[in-house]
Amino acid sequence: MNLEAFILGSGGMMPLPNRHLTSVLLRREGELFLFDGGEGTQVSLRRLNLRWKKISVIFVSHTHADHVTGIPGLLMLSAQVDRDDPLYIIGPPRIAEYIETSRRVLDMFINYEIIVKEVSEPGIVYKGDGFHVRCFALRHTKPCFGYAFEEDTRPGEFHPEKAEALKVPRGPLWSRLQAGGTVKAADGSLVQSAQVLGPRRSGRKFTFVTDTLAFPGIAREAAGSDLFVCEGMFEKALEESAHEKKHMTAVEAACVARDAGGVKRLALIHYSPRYNENNLKELLKEAQAVFPGTVLSRDRMVFPIDYED
Repeated sequence: MNLEAFILGSGGMMPLPNRHLTSVLLRREGELFLFDGGEGTQVSLRRLNLRWKKISVIFVSHTHADHVTGIPGLLMLSAQVDRDDPLYIIGPPRIAEYIETSRRVLDMFINYEIIVKEVSEPGIVYKGDGFHVRCFALRHTKPCFGYAFEEDTRPGEFHPEKAEALKVPRGPLWSRLQAGGTVKAADGSLVQSAQVLGPRRSGRKFTFVTDTLAFPGIAREAAGSDLFVCEGMFEKALEESAHEKKHMTAVEAACVARDAGGVKRLALIHYSPRYNENNLKELLKEAQAVFPGTVLSRDRMVFPIDYED
């Protein structure tokens, strides 16, 4: 089952010619999940040829303009095609007011159901087939949440030689064992899946964090992430300014990834517009000194998220 993250926008505060505002799309076997929708989101969706009408849920971190101004256009775009499934929008208090006001003032024609869910405390906010999404509170200038998309554990590896030794004939019975069932062997004995499967295997995890001060709770939520997308808005020299604005430096993001444990890759995002491409390399250098698995996210970059095994 494929799992991929698409960086639709990597900038913060204001869009630049080659850097749209923060937005990340997660695709899991054709189902799409959007995390924030800054200005330029539609442009990247088009350029990546993504099937935007398959977006099931939009998860919003907070209601600052550089994270939500791309959403109204996306809602109107979705009304240009037939859509039977509802669109869920999950975010902090006042996200419902923002969506409703945008629909009313812009006189939007919407031919599908929009279900808005406001969250005010940590917990599971969405469940799907084999996965769930949890939100957790961040520390910004207004209510702000991070999100962790985590798959359920999977059955252990199937050992055909064990099934054969237990006289289970090849075919549908093997499939039943792999699914966790119990079958009857050729000699009439009952064989349980635990007898032919290895230990259960972990699913994959994606964590999205932006616009916050660094604090230990983020590391706990990001632990075990295959891909951790986290803001690294400023260089270390501007740490004081970052903290005044309740943002993180790239070094602090790297410290969170290091302290979390089990993070395989950190992708920095939400850069200050003060940094050009050369400046960003300095942010990367600072972060990699703390967490070598750090990369710079760029607009329209794709991150495959593979099973560890």
